[in-house]
Amino acid sequence: MTTTNPESALLELGFTETEAKLFCELTRIGPATGYRLSKAVGKAAANTYQALESLSQKGAVLVDDTDGKTWRAVPAPELIAALQASFKQRSEGALIALKTLHAPEAEARLYALKTPQQVLARARAMIAGAQSVLLFDLFPEPFAALEDDLLSAAARGVRVAGQIYAPTDTLLDVVLAPGSPAQINAWPGLQVTIIPDAREHMVALLSRDAARCLHGVWSDSPYLACVHHSGLAAELILGAQESGRALKFQPTLFASRPPGLDALTSPAFGD
Repeated sequence: MTTTNPESALLELGFTETEAKLFCELTRIGPATGYRLSKAVGKAAANTYQALESLSQKGAVLVDDTDGKTWRAVPAPELIAALQASFKQRSEGALIALKTLHAPEAEARLYALKTPQQVLARARAMIAGAQSVLLFDLFPEPFAALEDDLLSAAARGVRVAGQIYAPTDTLLDVVLAPGSPAQINAWPGLQVTIIPDAREHMVALLSRDAARCLHGVWSDSPYLACVHHSGLAAELILGAQESGRALKFQPTLFASRPPGLDALTSPAFGD
């Protein structure tokens, strides 16, 4: 959701209320002393100077010490670029630190997904982690959002096949769902189904404007993933037959032999 109020936009970026007020005031009036700014925003001088120092650390303001301290806001594009660079650096550091943690074994539980952003982030992570075979069922909008990720998976040797609901020019192995216009009109939202390696699966329904997640679940249960893989594979085969074409590989569970099937049929499963 786009924020139109400048101060609110800065609050969403992690600025305090005083910092947001000061930056916006400096942008409006140009260079000013801390005393003038404290009067303009109605904050105590000590709080104002503390906030200005914080803004300086963020790269949001410049200070002139030649004749008393005068503060100046950096242009908005420069501020956003600095914040993006800082966030990228901190995120990369956090990722390195978090990778030292060891994830537990699969819990075979169902977890709710609450937002479209969470659905797409989870989908991209699942696609990136696929090793052998990946099946998908995507309405046009989610397909457009995830097509590049799916192509990257296919490029590294993952067997990728999926069902789509509108004709499109793609290098992926896709089947146009029979009666897709009627299905799009009848279905209560945008369908997102991702099944990598039959080891995990995600099924989600986004609102038609993609602004809300109406229903969404993810599970790392090989059993549930194998069941969903098998069902979607049957739909893909039927759709391909009706359209008079052949898939690039046989997607049925036992023919494609994904790692999740090996986990499910292992003697250790369920121990």
